[in-house]
Amino acid sequence: MGFRLPGIIRSRASSSNGVDVPKGYLAVYVGDEMKRFVIPISYLNQPSFQGLLNQAEEQFEYDHPTGGLTIPCREGVFLEITSRLR
Repeated sequence: MGFRLPGIIRSRASSSNGVDVPKGYLAVYVGDEMKRFVIPISYLNQPSFQGLLNQAEEQFEYDHPTGGLTIPCREGVFLEITSRLR
């Protein structure tokens, strides 16, 4: 049993070709286990999410090990930040 936050989709698939990402969403990888989440593109404009993007830029530059956008924070922190975004 799981829970769902409005606007965020916990992706079960590990597809890197983006086929299962709906229009207007973006796949990101989070945490030590590189869990895949599908988030609305509108999150990219939010200041709190931009802080996560800055961390990703500092750590990975443009070389993301998963082939997708990797967010270098704990899953709990990511869920906390995204739960406040609408």
